[in-house]
Formats: sequence, C-alpha cells, structure tokens
Amino acid sequence: MVNSSGKVIDAERYYQPEIEMINRSELEAMQLQRLQATVLNCYQNIGYYQRTLDSAGIDPRFITSLSDLQKLPFTNKQDLRDAYPFGMFAVDMVDVQRLHASSGTTGNATVVGYTQADLDNWGDAFARCIALVGGGPESILQIAYGYGLFTGGLGAHEGGIRMGSTILPMSAGNTKRQVQMMSDFGVDILACTPSYALLIADTAIELGYDPAKDFKISGAILGAEPCSESMRHEIEEKLGVTVVDIYGLSEVMGPGVSCECRYQNGLHVAEDQFIIEIIDPETLQVLPDGEWGEVVFTTLAKQCSPLIRYRTHDISRILPGDCQCGRTLRRMDRITGRTDDMLIIRGVNVFPNQFAEVLGGFTELTSYYQITLTRSGPMDYVILKVEPTSDFHFDEVKSIERLEKRIADELNSNLQVSIEVQLVEPMSIERFEGKAVRIVDLRDDMG
Repeated sequence: MVNSSGKVIDAERYYQPEIEMINRSELEAMQLQRLQATVLNCYQNIGYYQRTLDSAGIDPRFITSLSDLQKLPFTNKQDLRDAYPFGMFAVDMVDVQRLHASSGTTGNATVVGYTQADLDNWGDAFARCIALVGGGPESILQIAYGYGLFTGGLGAHEGGIRMGSTILPMSAGNTKRQVQMMSDFGVDILACTPSYALLIADTAIELGYDPAKDFKISGAILGAEPCSESMRHEIEEKLGVTVVDIYGLSEVMGPGVSCECRYQNGLHVAEDQFIIEIIDPETLQVLPDGEWGEVVFTTLAKQCSPLIRYRTHDISRILPGDCQCGRTLRRMDRITGRTDDMLIIRGVNVFPNQFAEVLGGFTELTSYYQITLTRSGPMDYVILKVEPTSDFHFDEVKSIERLEKRIADELNSNLQVSIEVQLVEPMSIERFEGKAVRIVDLRDDMG
C-alpha cells in the first residue's frame, strides 16, 4: 500500500494471524471456555462478584453458552471505586507485576493490576495495532502518550516489546525535541493522542520541515480522545501518514482493546481477550449488530483484574459484515460520545463530538477549537472559539462576521442550540501536550 504522500505501508500485515483470522466457530469455542474460567475465577477470588452472583441466584459453574453472559449482572465504575485499592484483585499481591490507576479526582481512584501474563496479553493486543498500521520488528515506534499511572504510554510500550520494534519512549511534552527525534531517528510509527499528533505536525512545519516529505513516518496510532474525520485528514496530510484509531480504557486493559486497520472502517476488537456487547443504556437490553448503544466489555484472559459486563458508558455499535483486510474479529464503530459526558444546554442533549463534526465541514477552519459554557441570567450560554487557517484574511471584518454567522447557523441547524461563535487569531487557542481541553464548563461557578 502507498499512502497519500507516497510512503509505502505493508498493506496486509498481521501479528497473530492465527487469532486475527480465526474461524468464528473456533473463536466462540475459545470465548466460551475462557468465559467459564473467568466467571469462576471472579466468584472464587473476588468478594464483590461472589456477593453479586449469589444475590442474582447464579451458579458460575452453570455457564454453558455465550448467551448465558446476558444473565450476569453488570459491573460499574463505582463498584471499582468502592473496592479501592485492591478489592477487585483475583490474585495475591506477590503475583502483581504492575499497578495502574485513574486520577481519582471525583472520588477513589480505580485501580487495575497486571500479572506478567496480563502484561504479555496486553502487549500482544497492542502489537496487533502496530501491524494494523504497517509496523513490524523493523519499525521505530515513537511513543508520545504519557507514561505513568495513565495506561497509554506503557501500554504502547508493551506492544512495541512484543512486536520487537525499536521503542523511542518520548512520553508527552518537549514537542520540538519530539520533532527532532522523529527526523533524526527515522521514526516510522507514532503513538499519541490526535491533538498531540497535530501539534507535533504543526511544530515541525513551523521549524521548517515538510513532515510528509522529509520524515520517514508512515503510520500513526492515535487514541485516548475523540478525533473527527476532518482532524484525521489534517494529520494525515501534514505528517504524510495513515492514521488508525485505537480504543481502550484502563479498567478493561488499556489501549489495544480494539483498533482500526488501514481501511478505517471500524475497530477490530481483540475478541480472544474480550467479549463486546452493545446495550440500550435505559433498558439494559443487548442490542443487535448495527444499532448504537453503550459498550460493555467482559474480560476473558485477565488474571489480576477480571471484569464481568463492565459498563464503559462509551457509545458505539458493532458493524456487521466482513472487513476487506481479511480479519475475522468483529469491528466496533468509532466512539461517538459517552452517556456520562453528554451536555445539556437549554434542555437540549449535545455531545462534544457533534461540534467537531460540524466544524470539520468548514475548510476555512483548523481543528483547534474550545467551547465555554456559562450562564446569561438563568439561561445557558455557549461561546465557541475557533481558529481559521493561515490563509484566511483575518483583517477583513466583514469576512470574519460572515464566517462566524455561517458557523453559528450550521451549529444551530444541526444541534438546535444557539451559540456565539468567536473567530480568534491563529495559534491563540492553547495547545496541549496530551489530551486537548475542548470544553470549559463554568456554569456551576456562576450559581
């Protein structure tokens, strides 16, 4: 495969073809065996699951089919917080090789432990993602996710180890040095957040590089935050790469739970390690393939921190049909939002991603924007700051006013919300070396 910048990408590369191209009947037999072992492990070694399964009248030894999964109770994030720190561990601490945890800014942190086998499985899952973007043992993998309790950096690191790639563990920050290393070391795969990939690209251009021509980089594995199609295309054009979206969450494992292939038509789920369900968040009933709902995962291979039917609050769907890449693992659609980050603005339900999708239709704009929620009297008031491209005539007042009105009208038409649009000077919206801060909600501060 040759991408839009003429860089060669291994079109059909696999890390574990025996899993990625497995026959569905063989996969389901494997899943059932692992599900039975997981449920029994949870019941015997985690007090929370013993109590919930007993309360539901479920004997874990009588799981005889994959459909029996729907009889099992859900697990929520609060359940993990209530078990802080190690109440959801199924192994002794002597067997725990690593700990990761959420920030805990809204209560107890959620703590996840990994045995060596857990780390190996995690590495295998991320290594598949490296292959999905054309990487292999000969690749130089620049990891610009944050290292630490956040699972991004070390998850990608485990994948690089399992693949046998050369790892450049940059972490996030020091962007000019990121660019220098990418150029000097001949990096071909980048792993970071979408907003940071765009910042790296813009910084390289400011330093006089043309990354699409000057750099060897050909693929980017981007995750941990939403990325609109327009932002994806901008990154691909500036860096000269193929961008694949990766999904994961620390409670379930970390990055690598699913990932796109070069066809960018859904994220292949590591179904040997997880069972994915899509449920109606109101009725809690499982939805058929193709219908949007809340993503639920059950782990199948985790020793330390197994989870049964964990509600992620992420919104997606299972895509029916086969993928052109030949993988038989089912695909989930890209995350469109979260049931718990939905904004209610003057009684209207709005997801942050909807702003990005609308703004992506304006060629005069960059991918940088920020939403501020305030109040005007008793009513919600929304200010949207957007940056124009460098060739926009920012000194022409009428041009600014016309573009602001077009954006406001389009947002109002799509979201049914009145928004004040402010076109701001290029480079005036703060850049973040990691996850971008898109929304500033000041409503609670205003009484």
